[in-house]
Amino acid sequence: MLRYILKRMLQMIPTVFGVILITFILFNVVGGSPALQVLGPHAQPQTLEQFDEQRGFNKPLFPLIQGREVTTRAYADSDFERSAGDWQGMDGVTWTNGTITLAAGGEYALPVKFDLRPDCKYRIELDATGVAVSDDCKTLKTGDIPGEIRSIKLRRLMNNPFDSQFLFYLKQLAHLDFGVSSSTNQRVSKLLADGIGPSLMLAVPIFFIGLITSVMLSLFCAFWRDTWVDRFFVVFSVALMSVNYLVWIVGGQYLLGFKLGWFPVWGFESVRYLALPVLIGVFSGLGADLRFYRTIMLDEAHRDYVRTARAKGVSRTGVLFKHVLKNAMIPIITNTVIAIPFLYTGNLLLESFFGIPGLGYLGINAINSSDVDVVRAIVLVGAIVFVIANLLTDICYALVDPRVKLK
Repeated sequence: MLRYILKRMLQMIPTVFGVILITFILFNVVGGSPALQVLGPHAQPQTLEQFDEQRGFNKPLFPLIQGREVTTRAYADSDFERSAGDWQGMDGVTWTNGTITLAAGGEYALPVKFDLRPDCKYRIELDATGVAVSDDCKTLKTGDIPGEIRSIKLRRLMNNPFDSQFLFYLKQLAHLDFGVSSSTNQRVSKLLADGIGPSLMLAVPIFFIGLITSVMLSLFCAFWRDTWVDRFFVVFSVALMSVNYLVWIVGGQYLLGFKLGWFPVWGFESVRYLALPVLIGVFSGLGADLRFYRTIMLDEAHRDYVRTARAKGVSRTGVLFKHVLKNAMIPIITNTVIAIPFLYTGNLLLESFFGIPGLGYLGINAINSSDVDVVRAIVLVGAIVFVIANLLTDICYALVDPRVKLK
């Protein structure tokens, strides 16, 4: 088994790397500029540039693909088709028909939004005639004749051709550094550490109480199959499944919390504040689990080995617990272990409606505030936990079923 576990862990490396790559593409490429999403379109260019510098967003996406040149917010690309842009109103500068004209024999400072970095080199791309660029790329010069410029682009040269956003992201992950929250200005790793406790305190009781209750009721249905008891639980489970999750939350808060006053409806001051959300979480998920496990138990109850055991004189209770339940463990484990990664993120709606400061509550706030680093970290860690849960599933298969060999 140890050899199998080591082999599976090696196979997890490319899987985890693929997850890292996908999360990087989703949040760094597809989503557009994180700085604009967080700070808004009206933020100052220097503020946006500082945001990108702190989080590595001002680098090329991948090494050796985009080259050593990157854009800078100090000067936006200009083509002058509609106006003179930032050159408007400068002495000796005129604009006509998509071209700005610089008077002869002059020097013109590039109208940058903020000072260029002294530790970096820059390059200006000009579509122009009669115009020269200074060595520091800060001024444009004309000779004896006026200069005409149709477009200007300013590029920052990377000192290291291998430096990129992706490598910056990998270095962060190697140090277990998930960045800094843009809304709270705290390390994301600290926010995750603070939030996982409340999430587990909520999710673990829901998980185990719901699992034990649904399995026991499914065995009860199998024991009394084809009777009014079995039919009652079928109707009961379908009724639970038909009610929206949000209805359970709002109804539970209003009836049990507000009207009857049995439970507090907001906050996380003691374990008592978890009682109502745990009760709602168990009750709302009981219908689907009971229906699923009942089907499994009834399917096993009609197999040949059950009839053989009954013919040998084994009691109905012994058949259920020694044979049916044991052979039904494979689908039960599958359904159970798949739910384990969701314990990490907790219950999004429950944490949001009850004010529990867990990872679900953190994730909702991060999405609302476009906090890229927090959302990316929650997605990435959740995906890694899911990969590990799949390995645990295979190990559990071998432990409960001797027919399964780990090779």
